[in-house]
Amino acid sequence: MMVLNILEKARLKQVFVFALMLCSYSSIAQQKTSPKGSLFIIGGGSRSPELVQKLIKTANLGPKDYMIVLPMSSGDPIGSFNAIKEELSAQAANSIGYLNFTAESAGNKQLLDSLSGAKLIFITGGDQSRFMKVVLNTPIYKAIHQAYNNGATVAGTSAGAAVMSKYMITGNQLAGDTIYRETFNKLVDKNIEFEQGLGLLNSVIIDQHFIKRSRFNRLLSALAAHPTFDCVGIDEGTAIIVQGKKIEVAGVSQVLRIADPKNLKTTKTGHIKMESLRFNMFTEGDVFYVK
Repeated sequence: MMVLNILEKARLKQVFVFALMLCSYSSIAQQKTSPKGSLFIIGGGSRSPELVQKLIKTANLGPKDYMIVLPMSSGDPIGSFNAIKEELSAQAANSIGYLNFTAESAGNKQLLDSLSGAKLIFITGGDQSRFMKVVLNTPIYKAIHQAYNNGATVAGTSAGAAVMSKYMITGNQLAGDTIYRETFNKLVDKNIEFEQGLGLLNSVIIDQHFIKRSRFNRLLSALAAHPTFDCVGIDEGTAIIVQGKKIEVAGVSQVLRIADPKNLKTTKTGHIKMESLRFNMFTEGDVFYVK
């Protein structure tokens, strides 16, 4: 009996040590895959000099670092580039590059190397679907992720904010209403359209121009579609700074976060209902954490 007990204890010790090794390896792997960079996500509208200054500070640019503007969302790429270039150059003397990728230039190694080596990447406003049609399943997508993983700050405003999510809100309603509306006029199941975004945020869905355009119904629809996600609405002139799971708010207005719907259901008529949800509203300097 004593020999058996000793053998059993030895086996248990081996199992315990093995479990500790697995946890250690898992922790190391997670650290290796965690991005070193930051996200600076602006809800659209005008940007104050203070907000742009905060962006430059977040990017932590060295003397030899440079910035790249991606204007593929915009119907006026050069105009969008010139507008943000003026704001950025007022706060930093670093070089600012313009990369308006197309299907033809998506594999250009020289351009891709410039993108992946940037310390700050700025995605302009416009149409988020237009941007992703150029970027998705191309080396551009990989280059943005490479820059982010290596320590770059990826910033975006309006459409450039929407593309940050894995599930990107297009703005279209699907439940029998083909007219685009800045705010949804119904709260029913399967009404919100998503497309694949950049996936720089894997558990967060972003909506922009949030309070200015009263997009509560839209964000509630997103939460009903993905109830395990944090759904974050960013108002104009305001940004969230994302570093891992930590989010800091900057700017002149508010950021709203809804999450964790309780007893979420859909009625026979397709209407969404829930008993409660987590509702938070944040302003400049506030910090919160997401899943």
